[in-house]
Amino acid sequence: MQGLPLSFSDVSKTFTIKGEALRVIDGLSLDCPAGSFTAILGPSGCGKSTLLRLALALEEEDGGSVRIGGEAPFKARRSGAVGVAFQDAALLPWRSVRDNVRLPFEVLGKTPDHDQIRDLIELVGLKGFEKARPGELSGGMRQRVAIARSLVTDPRVLLMDEPFGALDLILRRQMNLELQRIWSAKRPTTLLITHGVDEAVYLADRVVVLSARPARVIADIDIPFERPRGPDLLRDPAFHALCDRIGDYLETGRSAA
Repeated sequence: MQGLPLSFSDVSKTFTIKGEALRVIDGLSLDCPAGSFTAILGPSGCGKSTLLRLALALEEEDGGSVRIGGEAPFKARRSGAVGVAFQDAALLPWRSVRDNVRLPFEVLGKTPDHDQIRDLIELVGLKGFEKARPGELSGGMRQRVAIARSLVTDPRVLLMDEPFGALDLILRRQMNLELQRIWSAKRPTTLLITHGVDEAVYLADRVVVLSARPARVIADIDIPFERPRGPDLLRDPAFHALCDRIGDYLETGRSAA
């Protein structure tokens, strides 16, 4: 199933904290074409996660609009067209791997697709662990369950907020390889929030760098490396040169323009 386009058009968002207005996003526009993989980088607190929450209809924009396939995010989410994975796998500890992956069907009031559940557990490399509970799994395995759960309704948009942020460097890189493989098999339109420049460059078709709060786009960079991307890319001088270039935008906060 083809991904859906995701767009943020002149979006603004302000929070009120202890009676003071805090402008987090101010007139930000970003288009993510159907089937694309976009990574978002920016300083802590700049509004990256707020963008994702707007796309999930967990927050409402003050100005502008967010659309998924031309529809409001709430409608897209209720249809099962949006999958999400956070840094915390947020698995139900009393449920098995299979039952955790099945959960979105229950939330949406849909009949579980047992073949889809089985195939996704195999796709994320957890065949044989179907009956295991989260406490019996490693951190990386729990994140694999969370990714399978995010994909089980065949979402056309996948939103990810630091899904591997709590993992050590070696395991994080292994999970990057796995995520690329899984994404290539499904091709949902993907928006990844991350603090890792190398993770963004390795996984995405495009890296967008945001300024400090209030968020605005200061760089929008196409990633030139062909897919599939193997571990050798991580040692390629061109890869490191691009990471350094993107790192400069983060450090200086200056626009690519």
